[in-house]
Amino acid sequence: MSYYKTIDGVKYDGELIELADKLTSGAGDGRLSKEDAGQILEAVKDGNSYTDIEKATVKHLRENYKWTEAADEWFRSEIRSWAATK
Repeated sequence: MSYYKTIDGVKYDGELIELADKLTSGAGDGRLSKEDAGQILEAVKDGNSYTDIEKATVKHLRENYKWTEAADEWFRSEIRSWAATK
């Protein structure tokens, strides 16, 4: 897998896209749960910086994947407070 994944001419973090795809396939209703959101957050935080590519990828995930309401609220709150420290 390439580190980057280009979708519609925009470069995204390939690892995050692949993780979200994995988490939404198979069993379940195709939505990202709070537990899934935790895995995505950990993947974003793994480099201990919040790059422009990661920001674009998180925006893409929030706009193009289905999230449970609890997961969406939790993730937005967590990513906002963590990003404020970067």
